[in-house]
Amino acid sequence: MARQVDGWDAPVCGMTWGWTGVRGTWLTPDAQHSMDEMAALGTNWVTLAYGALQATAQSTTIAFADEPTVTDDEIRGAVARARRLDLKVCLKPVVNVADGTWRAYIGFFDWDVPGEPSWAQWFDAYREFIVHHARLAAELQVEMFCVGCEMVRADPQEAHWRELIADVREVYDGLVTYNCDKYQEDHVTWWDAVDVISASGYYPTGTWPEQLDRIGAVVEREGKPFLFIEAGCPSREGSPERPNDWTLVGPPSEQAQAAYLDEMLTACAERPWVGGFMLWDWPATLYSSADAASNDDYCMYAKAGAAVVRRHFTS
Repeated sequence: MARQVDGWDAPVCGMTWGWTGVRGTWLTPDAQHSMDEMAALGTNWVTLAYGALQATAQSTTIAFADEPTVTDDEIRGAVARARRLDLKVCLKPVVNVADGTWRAYIGFFDWDVPGEPSWAQWFDAYREFIVHHARLAAELQVEMFCVGCEMVRADPQEAHWRELIADVREVYDGLVTYNCDKYQEDHVTWWDAVDVISASGYYPTGTWPEQLDRIGAVVEREGKPFLFIEAGCPSREGSPERPNDWTLVGPPSEQAQAAYLDEMLTACAERPWVGGFMLWDWPATLYSSADAASNDDYCMYAKAGAAVVRRHFTS
């Protein structure tokens, strides 16, 4: 279904590590322990994900050189550690909003208005942020670079994305992807500009076949490799029905998470065009294994879900 591209080697049995990329957390003994434990699940890829802040959803400056964003040297150190574990690497710089607004709501008028912030101004700042890290990706020879994550209101700005991706390719010659949000795979109009289509796969339990049918049509049309660059479920009751909702209230449940992961990985294994996963997520500092049963977040360390992931990744 999807044509092969240079550098693409599925299956991707990966994990997202280190989010949100808080300065001072990536080069510690705890971080080394965390990545070692992650590799023990049979991972062959890791996405190093880190955020930079803009003040509001209508700001046009991104303070990526400032705290809390990890430094370039912290990224270099994390890549070196991943290499020692024989992991392929995707760098994923992400913009966040300091006031807590989800980045999907970053947006401006469709036309420029004097005195008002504009898409052109925002993409100038975003380009500086992304191209800086694309240069770092080239220096470190990482296998994949992600130019954006879940930018739903920005997705229709096709000309700006094409220009940004062209600028990235000027400095980086590895695989380029974009992480669209759930349900947006068939709304992005510029998939031809990237090498790999990737998406956040937070689909409710019981809906995977229909969602994969829909996404498969996009992959067939575009002729590109496909990856769920985010996917997972908190370990709490009710989360399989709303796996993207990290604020959902419910008691911890390893079993709910494990069942969801098994359902998702099994359903996707039946679709050869699904090139793999970068599961969400694995923090730089892990909770104690003794606290796993009471931890209700996405990480499956020392939980029943870890055995599910290991079984699928090593099969």
